[in-house]
Amino acid sequence: MPLSEIYIEPGYNVREIDQQHVEEFRDAFIAGEFVPPLAVEVTDKGVKVIDGHHRYYGARMATEAGHEVVRLECKDFVGTEADRIAFMVTSSQGKPLSPLERAAAYQRLVNQGWEVGEIAKKVKRSVADVDHHLQLLSCGDELIGMVRSGEVAATTAVALAREHGAQASSVAVEQMSKAKAAGKKKLTRSAALPQFNATKAREFIQLVADCEWALTLPESAERILTEYRDWLKSSGWEDA
Repeated sequence: MPLSEIYIEPGYNVREIDQQHVEEFRDAFIAGEFVPPLAVEVTDKGVKVIDGHHRYYGARMATEAGHEVVRLECKDFVGTEADRIAFMVTSSQGKPLSPLERAAAYQRLVNQGWEVGEIAKKVKRSVADVDHHLQLLSCGDELIGMVRSGEVAATTAVALAREHGAQASSVAVEQMSKAKAAGKKKLTRSAALPQFNATKAREFIQLVADCEWALTLPESAERILTEYRDWLKSSGWEDA
C-alpha cells in the first residue's frame, strides 16, 4: 500500500505514541529489516491504520531521513468498531499497553455497549482484570497523573481509591511527599496504605480485655472482645 494513501485518525490509537519506539521502527526500515504488516481499514478518506501506528510513523521518519519508504505491507481488518478496539488491545505486534492505556481501551468497549464479562472474554483477560482497570479511571485526575508519571502503581492507585474514595488523591499526595522526603521516587503500596502493626493490635486487645474498668463499647467491638476472652480461656491462658 502506498505510504501516501495511509493515514492516522487522531485519538484512535489506544496506545500513546512512544517516540523511542517510533525511532526503532525508523531504524528497522532504514536497515531493511522485516517490519510486520499494518492492520488497516479502507475508508472514504483513504486507508486508516487500525494497528501499527508506531510502524507508520517509523516509515515516515525513515522517509524524512532520506530513506524513502514508498509502500507498506498492510492487511485489511474486517469487523465492528468494538472488534477493532479489542484487536488493538490483543495485537501481539503492538507495544505492550500501560495500565492506563488498557483501562481507556476497556472504557471504549464499555461505550460500545459491551458488558464487563464480554470484554474479558474478548481480550482474554479475567473479569477482575477488566473491573480493576475500569476502576483505575475513576481514581481522580491527580492520582491518575501520578500513575502516568510512574510515581504510583496502578494497583496501588485502585487500592487507595477503594480505601479512601474521593480523598484518595490527597492521601496519595501526602504519602508521596513523605516518600520523597525519605529519598524514594515511588509510593509503594505499604507506604500508601500503612497497616496497623499486628503485635500492637494484639497488645491493645489484651489491655482492653484485662481492663477492670467498666467500658462502654459498640456491640461489634464487644463481640470481638468476648471472642478474644473465650479464645484465651480455651487456650489455657486464662482460668475458665
